[in-house]
Amino acid sequence: MLFSFFGRQTKICRHPERSGSRSLRSAESKDLHFARRAGILVFLLALLPAFAAAQHFDGARAYNYARDFVAIGPRWPTGPGHIKAQAFLRDRLKRDNLEEDAFLADTPIGPVNLSNFIVRFPGNKDGVIVLGTHYETNYPLRNIPFVGANDGGATTGLLLAIADKLRAETAGGRKLEGYSVWLVFFDGEEAFVNWSESDSTFGSRHLAAKWDRDGTLKRIKAFMLADMIGDKDLDIQHETNSTPWLVDLVRKAAHKYSYDRYFFKTEEPVEDDHLPFVKRGVPAIDIIDLDYGPNNSYHHTAQDTMDKVSARSLTIDGDVFLETMRLIDER
Repeated sequence: MLFSFFGRQTKICRHPERSGSRSLRSAESKDLHFARRAGILVFLLALLPAFAAAQHFDGARAYNYARDFVAIGPRWPTGPGHIKAQAFLRDRLKRDNLEEDAFLADTPIGPVNLSNFIVRFPGNKDGVIVLGTHYETNYPLRNIPFVGANDGGATTGLLLAIADKLRAETAGGRKLEGYSVWLVFFDGEEAFVNWSESDSTFGSRHLAAKWDRDGTLKRIKAFMLADMIGDKDLDIQHETNSTPWLVDLVRKAAHKYSYDRYFFKTEEPVEDDHLPFVKRGVPAIDIIDLDYGPNNSYHHTAQDTMDKVSARSLTIDGDVFLETMRLIDER
């Protein structure tokens, strides 16, 4: 019904109780809609921890690779385990752009055949990030069951798991978003008699010199070395020969994941596979935990076994390596 009131038409509802009912239903509908949206939001928030967990590096995969690698037994150069270790790496990396850098090392026990393994994943930026580890065990300890679970084994597993991730990202001819990434498995890091500048780091000294001669070193934006960082009680030192800006990036990467307590609480210089690159002007860092067991009692002993290694530590390592690589790409 319409009537005029001061020249304006006003609508009178014949059934005001129905109008109130409609208003009530409208309010109830809004409440129901809000409740549904709130329920969806709560559901999505509940998924966040699982989603965040899915973003972490797969340390369990790295651990399994390390376990299988260490099961070979001692891997000292000239021994049968050394040959098996090389076959293991060839098999795991056979689908990739793999180079075997074989050379004859002049060692205190005479000439020894050694081989570095280099696997390359292409990026869309001009330059290379190199990740490295050594894979062999100590020659002087060849007469005891020294399998180097943490010393060579864990970081070999770490790089193999990183290779899986990079392989997936470059499948079908794709390129990494950022610099190319090369993984290097060094041979001959350990001394043959007594550690010295000439009796150690045979593989890295050979490769750094080779890449210096052919101009490859100029392409390297950063070199990151992983050594003895599978320890359950992870305590990574600040290695003082390392490039300061790379140390800062690793610290920043660790902080992102609230891993600060595992990094750089102590500092000291370490002679390791990064030094041949540092000496040639390559930005490099040694990510190393030298405190292995009570008073470092597991290092270079038969106690260096897989029960001392942790998938959790390898998750931390992988998270920090990958985040540091991302930060290097952004520089």
